[in-house]
Amino acid sequence: MGLTSRTTVYATVVLAALCVALLVWLWPRFARPGLWQVLGRLAAIGVTQVTIVAAFACALNSSYQFFGSWGELFGDVDTAPVGVTQAAGGIGGGSVNGISSVHGALVQPAGDQQLNRVSGLPDGPAAAVGRVESVKIIGRRTGVVDPAFVYLPPQYFQKAYHRMRFPVIVALSGYPGSIFNLAQHLRVSQTAGELQGKGEMQPTIMVMIRPTIAPPRDTECVDVPGGPQTETFLAKDLPEAIRSGYRAGHDAGSWGVMGYSSGGSCALQLTMRDPGVYTTAAALSPDYKVKDDPTTGNLFGSGPGRQARVDGHDLMWRLKHLPVPQVSVLVANSKHGEKGYAETEAFIKAVRAPMRVVSILPENGSHNFPTWVREMPAALKWMNGQLTFPQDVVPRHPAKRATEAAGTPRPTPTPTPTPTPTPGRGSLRAEGTEPSSTATARR
Repeated sequence: MGLTSRTTVYATVVLAALCVALLVWLWPRFARPGLWQVLGRLAAIGVTQVTIVAAFACALNSSYQFFGSWGELFGDVDTAPVGVTQAAGGIGGGSVNGISSVHGALVQPAGDQQLNRVSGLPDGPAAAVGRVESVKIIGRRTGVVDPAFVYLPPQYFQKAYHRMRFPVIVALSGYPGSIFNLAQHLRVSQTAGELQGKGEMQPTIMVMIRPTIAPPRDTECVDVPGGPQTETFLAKDLPEAIRSGYRAGHDAGSWGVMGYSSGGSCALQLTMRDPGVYTTAAALSPDYKVKDDPTTGNLFGSGPGRQARVDGHDLMWRLKHLPVPQVSVLVANSKHGEKGYAETEAFIKAVRAPMRVVSILPENGSHNFPTWVREMPAALKWMNGQLTFPQDVVPRHPAKRATEAAGTPRPTPTPTPTPTPTPGRGSLRAEGTEPSSTATARR
């Protein structure tokens, strides 16, 4: 009888009801004076309360899959590395602390209270270990001000890369989530730093941000009619702000988005709905359709346009009825312990060219951070391999361009060392090949 099975839930509910009935039936016997009777009353009340709490806990865990097995509940957590599996044919159908000196008006320094609570952040010279900054992202179109952590790799501060623009991966938290969860529990910047230090990931800017722009409401990355414009903020305001404050790539091929739980759902939505902004997504334990619930309220408004908006945020509907975008996505779900495995398989099979899908499908796992942390290294390495680098270079100073235009002789510059790019989306397209199924990402 599995921890998340309906049988377990029903059994605990029946046990709780039985304890309540026994308490009512036996209470007159415990009402007599005496030490044993007092102890009996305390024991009966305690056992009844424990069974009631256990029933509620089992029902909640069955719905949200926090713990997928009895062993995991009692600390027996699988920490073995997981790998990325290429879908059949590369498509569907298989299993697959200070602030830097350059910031634009749309990226402003923020307090470091949350950042100071995060363990394992880079400690040392930025050019050697990188840096994580705490900032506020200001949405020019939406007026949203959202906190974020930005990880800058060591190369960002090195002279050899001083004119380079870096690829960007946006990491989204689940609901109600926070950027602290991304940094502390999902270990986004720590994992990226470790992979880059081992040469398994090219230098990449990591932006950690929450999609909950109107707390406590869960807007699910939707532009709500007459309400919060979450998709606009994440698809337009956020990239504009990051480019204004950092040397971030301008081309969509250098931008990816990832997330866990509802953040993973958002990552898929953004990539499939806005392929001109994000060309790569990694979704850990996502849903494939946005629905109204008590935390979201009415996301799609009313009137004749409502059904079109609902369908537009149903990814399976999009794959069936709309042109497929030329993007690459990774989906992750555990075969045992998570309730979304069947939906993930259906999504993989529905994907068709030119869209590509790979997957991380551990045998066991749950809807929690230990599972997502296991999946992070493989997901990051795969994502990074899809992004172009270097994307472009920072334009030279206007005075230098004027000098060149006037024909004034100037010394021949020493070429800026150019890093050897990790093979990514650009090289794959140029060669007309798909990623090899043998290139399984390992921790």
